[in-house]
Formats: sequence, C-alpha cells, structure tokens
Amino acid sequence: MVLEKLSLEGNVAIITGGGTGLGRAMSLAMARAGADIVVAARRLELIEQTAAMVRELGRRALAIATDVTDSRQVNRMVDGTLSEFGKIDILVNNAGIVREEVRKPIWEITDEEWHLGIDTNLSAAFYCSRAVGRYLVERGSGKVINIASGYGLRGERDFFMYCCAKGGVIQLTKSLALTWARDNIQVNTIAPGFFDTISSQIPEAKAFMESRGRFIPVGRVGMPEEIGPLAVFLASAASDYITGELFIIDGGGLAGGYAPTGYAPVILI
Repeated sequence: MVLEKLSLEGNVAIITGGGTGLGRAMSLAMARAGADIVVAARRLELIEQTAAMVRELGRRALAIATDVTDSRQVNRMVDGTLSEFGKIDILVNNAGIVREEVRKPIWEITDEEWHLGIDTNLSAAFYCSRAVGRYLVERGSGKVINIASGYGLRGERDFFMYCCAKGGVIQLTKSLALTWARDNIQVNTIAPGFFDTISSQIPEAKAFMESRGRFIPVGRVGMPEEIGPLAVFLASAASDYITGELFIIDGGGLAGGYAPTGYAPVILI
C-alpha cells in the first residue's frame, strides 16, 4: 500500500532545467517511479541526453528546447507536451542560474543583470505555473514542485538577484497552494543546500566540494541523486495532504548555521 502511493506509473512530468545536475537527477528518479518525462531547457544537446537516459529506463521522454524566461516558449512547451502525451500530471520548476551572478556593489548591477537573475529564477516558475495551471484546474488534480534554495531564507553579501528570486519562489509556492487548494492541486517547494553537481564534469572541483562539506553538520555536500526520492514523494499520491510547504534538504545546514556565509567576523587575538 505504501509503495503504491509512491508510484508515478502513468503520470507525465515536465521538468525544467532537466539537462544537468538536480534536474537530471529528478527526471531519472521520476522515470524510475514510472513517469514519462518532458525535459525542458535551453541547451537541446543536454536535455536530449537526459531524455535518452529516461528511455533507457523504459519510459517515454520528450526533450523540448525552451528558454523559460520567454513566456511564449513556455506556452509552446506546454502545448507540445499535451500534443505528445495528452496530459500533464506534474510540473517541476527547477530551471535557474547562479553562476552568472557576479558579486559586486548594488550600484554596479545593470537592469539587464537584475532581470536575468529574477526572470530565470522566479519569473520562469510563474510562467510555467500559469501555462500549466488552467489545465490542472480544469482537470481537478496535479502536482507542482518549485525548487528554491536556502538563499531564499537567508541573505548573503552582494548576492541580490538569487536571494530575492528564491525567496520569491517560496512565496509563489504558498500563494499557488492556497489558490489551488480546493482544486486538488498540491504545490510545494524544495530548498536544496550545497549539492555536488559539477565534480562529474570538472574533476578538480571535487576538492572544493569536500572542503565545503566540512561546514555542513552531516560532514559532506549532497549528491544529486539524493534529491530524487524527495521529488518523487512530492509528485506522488503519498503527499496528497501536503501543500504550501517548504522541504529543506541540506544536511542540516540551515539548522546548524552555514559557515562561511560571506560574513567575516573580526577576531581579536
């Protein structure tokens, strides 16, 4: 009975930012749980790789090149999904950027840089939820999972767009959850901590990840495959009575207080 509740057999899931890292890991986890997967991101080569991995697991997959900061492309992605699979059960708003955000004084941040950070990390989740929402409401069921960050709950020096956008994702989740609560649509947020999404491509980054892990209570950073089971749970019938909630998966980081946080104390010797 419990395992049946966790099954995604027969479901169709859209996962944005699914070409690499956590998005790929969630795509594969949901495929293993029985879902057919639509992978969306800008780089077609990477999402085609994820789609091929899904097919190897025996599930159907569709890769749709999509810039999620463009609402017209988002609408086409949703239309393409419905045309191919005939339905949508799960939406995972995972697409986001952080590496492009250069830390500098606020007066040096251009309008273009601000909008890139906000649109990719927040507006995209709004566009995708809006495009899928009418269909889910008319059908009377669905799951939406938004991917935020611990930075949505705390600030950091010279890190404006990402912190503001991820905080907005948490609030978007709560607003959507309350709006769709009577429509049998559950909307929840996952806030990942530090995950090693780069060592597999950049071996020299392994030492950096290991050093960062020393500051996390469990003693290490997370691995991408560890977020998959949580995403499956929130996409499944096992979470039907959970909505508007924030699930933190960070090895105890926020509970223990991350260090370093960008704040350098003055130590008198």
